[in-house]
Amino acid sequence: MSTSHAGPSTGAVVRHLVVSAAIEVIPLKGADEKIVALPPESTVTITCSPKLGLKRTLEHVERAARAGYRVVPHLAARQVPDPATLRAFVERVAAAGVTDLYVIGGDAPEPAGRYHDAAALLRDLAGLDHPLTRIGVACYPEGHPKIGDEALLAALRDKQPYATYMVSQLCFESEAIVGWLTRARSAGVTLPLRIGLAAPMSTRKLAELSLKIGVGTSVRFLTKQHGMVGNLLVGNSYRPEDLLAEMDPRLLADPSQVEGLHLFSFNQIDATLGWQRRTAGAA
Repeated sequence: MSTSHAGPSTGAVVRHLVVSAAIEVIPLKGADEKIVALPPESTVTITCSPKLGLKRTLEHVERAARAGYRVVPHLAARQVPDPATLRAFVERVAAAGVTDLYVIGGDAPEPAGRYHDAAALLRDLAGLDHPLTRIGVACYPEGHPKIGDEALLAALRDKQPYATYMVSQLCFESEAIVGWLTRARSAGVTLPLRIGLAAPMSTRKLAELSLKIGVGTSVRFLTKQHGMVGNLLVGNSYRPEDLLAEMDPRLLADPSQVEGLHLFSFNQIDATLGWQRRTAGAA
């Protein structure tokens, strides 16, 4: 999987991925009004954090579904106290017409009950009668601040039998994504990847928003790993399409390898939409 490739198809592949990307929204106050600015064919993913709770996620999922969007709820295993709560969550999103669920371990320092990680919840989920046809799980091409790389790969293999795709956490380097994907395939991971990218904004804004919603540890880790501190201090922006353009378009166009993009909008919906439109119109 080469990282250096230039050709006339690169731009078309990147444009397709950007326009069809799933857009992650945090269920903060005012998020509903921002979501309705999205085109009706958009896929919206609704996050689940220990600061906001499962109830807030469910409320926003239901409202986005009523507005006609394809919705992917996040479900953090460490916030689910017991199988009854899991069943109730799944029944409620199913009633809203949801068929795709993204299951993560979550950032809660202590689990609310029996689910210490995503794999434990996924095993119980597999025993429920539900209409979910797609289940996503997390992966970490650029590492995790608290978990080693081999442990992360082992956890991904444990989750794979219950999943249909994987979503990477925030990525900032094409080489890291391609190198990790090569290693993951060699380790027996076959799930298609949705590449997690932060939508374009200043790195200062990215850091401020990440701290506000409780994922600051991960973002600080990434800034230390990849030299973003200088950009953060001067308030520069980054261009996520540059990362994609550095990758082999044959890899990006193969849905068994890269299924699509997951855009971390940090609720900067207008900026995200503007970037999508500019990219779609690029020559």
